[in-house]
Amino acid sequence: MPSDIKIKIENLRDKIRHHDYLYYVISQPEISDKEYDVLIKELQALEDKHPEFKTKDSPTVRVGGGILDGFKAVRHKQKMFSLDNTYSIDELKEWDARVRKGLGSREAVEYVAELKIDGVSANIAYLKGSLSLGLTRGDGESGEDVTENIKTIRAIPLVLLNKDIPESAEIRGEIYMSLKDFIALNKQREKDGEAVFANPRNAASGSLKLLDTAQAAKRGLNFFAHTLGEYKGRAVVSQWEFLAQLKNWGVRANMHSRLCKNLDEAISFCKHWQEKRDTLGYEIDGIVVKVNDFNQQKKLGATLKSPRWAVAFKFPARQATTEVLKININVGRTGVITPTAELAPVECSGVVITRATLHNFDEIKRLNLKVGDRVLIERAGDVIPKVVKVVEHKGSKSFPIPDTCPACGGKVIKEKEEDVAYRCINSSCPAQLERGLEHFASRGAMDIEGMGEAVIEQLVKLKLVKDFADIYKLSEKDLLGLEFFKEKKAGNLLEGIEKSKKQPLSRLIFALGIRHIGEKAALVLAEKFKDIDHLMQAKKDELQNIYEVGPVLTNSIAEYFSQASTGKLIDEFKDAGLNLKEAVKEYRKTPLTRKTIVFTGELSGYSRARAEEAARLAGGMPSSTVSKSTDFVVAGENPGSKFDKAKKLGVKIIDEAKFKEMLK
Repeated sequence: MPSDIKIKIENLRDKIRHHDYLYYVISQPEISDKEYDVLIKELQALEDKHPEFKTKDSPTVRVGGGILDGFKAVRHKQKMFSLDNTYSIDELKEWDARVRKGLGSREAVEYVAELKIDGVSANIAYLKGSLSLGLTRGDGESGEDVTENIKTIRAIPLVLLNKDIPESAEIRGEIYMSLKDFIALNKQREKDGEAVFANPRNAASGSLKLLDTAQAAKRGLNFFAHTLGEYKGRAVVSQWEFLAQLKNWGVRANMHSRLCKNLDEAISFCKHWQEKRDTLGYEIDGIVVKVNDFNQQKKLGATLKSPRWAVAFKFPARQATTEVLKININVGRTGVITPTAELAPVECSGVVITRATLHNFDEIKRLNLKVGDRVLIERAGDVIPKVVKVVEHKGSKSFPIPDTCPACGGKVIKEKEEDVAYRCINSSCPAQLERGLEHFASRGAMDIEGMGEAVIEQLVKLKLVKDFADIYKLSEKDLLGLEFFKEKKAGNLLEGIEKSKKQPLSRLIFALGIRHIGEKAALVLAEKFKDIDHLMQAKKDELQNIYEVGPVLTNSIAEYFSQASTGKLIDEFKDAGLNLKEAVKEYRKTPLTRKTIVFTGELSGYSRARAEEAARLAGGMPSSTVSKSTDFVVAGENPGSKFDKAKKLGVKIIDEAKFKEMLK
């Protein structure tokens, strides 16, 4: 009878869900894989014979079997932040100090330490207990709808267990591939003549984006939940309680998480798993430390990109050995002399490395490094290559600390005995001035179109520009004396210089190249003080009370604006008619709001300037350089090196159509 068939089907579903819970959530399976498969096949046969009883949340939907048209963008109900990273115990302690400062020194703070799974962030939405939507993290504001592929992952329940089921919940976590499944997948791809994946994270990401759900189902993707997003249900007051509640709902969380009474316990946990990371059957690249209490999390809030109540402690990167071919000396815009190792090309973490930082000359002495030595390198934070140690001494001559600047011949000194940095003290050093002018004129700063490296080199060489203010004194006659300059080119550059006068105060602060002040800090300062005079008059206490401005930034700002030369420069800017104020911005809530955007290639509907202006009007922050903090890169036709760098750093890349959609 139909009613008997329906009951049998429902009983089978409950039985399969029970075994999913035993296997994935508490790791205590009661039946073999073969017996489990028999149950699935029995349910499938009954549903095929009686399709009127098949439901969208049946365990049989996990096998896939449809071709998707694509993945549409869907907005997260709550923003998915990225985490700030720390790479040492000292940096972790500094984060703890900021947490305590934000909460008040008398508040006790507990932390939850969790393994940082090296996978793909996902947001799984449940409505009245049933899985309703599965999204990638995307840009944090919106993600791609990969629900059908999410459903193929057996570790993600299609229906929450009947224990305090919330009305709605966004459960965030990491989709990953085990090392065993990753190796098997690459072996099969190699056999089939297909390109192999570089690492399990890339394999998981590629599998999640397959349009053929049946193929996605075969990839063996897995899932660990770690964060609660938008939520309506019984009150959950802490991260530790949330992890326990996941078990009640039948959602898989990592069993190795730990409740820590203080930072010392969290540090102990970090050290333990740094040594034991290779004992796991999946990749981890660090530990996430979170403030446990949700009320304290709310009090701490978030910056533009990251929560203040959580941080990632990143493990040391994977390493490789190679030969030092040469040691080069670079002069930065602040005069710091930095040695860099030129290396025999070597692959490290999927990237070919040809250069590595040596930090400073004390580091060369500590390493006892010579040209020709074979060295161990690593990618610190998986990005910046550095030399760790010499593994074989093959060179014969020590590298001396230069006593004169390689750019100008000026004297090189340590400003303080305790400093490790050597500086060129020649204020007229062309390398410093040239680098400083390049930064001042760059797109992320004053955006002076036409003032590139070659032009700046000539202006400095001919002594037409001795500081930033001299840019605004240039005449057509001056420019016509430069190589390859005629009336039109000179006119275009003068027009670019004139336009730059209208840039807001935040751009100018960044353009000045004050030590430690990046685009984000410049924007925070400009929005706080509104005009240059108020910023110049700010006391150290006033600066230190800004959450994003710590003691290092405070000292740097105070030192810069206390110099007589700075006051003279600002006066000259005023005489030249520069805008020295920041308008109060009313940010539109768009997927671009407070996002750092880099454009590369040719856009069909916009000039570069128009595209950047459109992004700003939508609350975005255009930049000229790609870094790990870039939110996304907009790629047009024939993209350049920024596109390649974005791919290497894992920065999200979107096309022009997607950019237009986000503007709306």
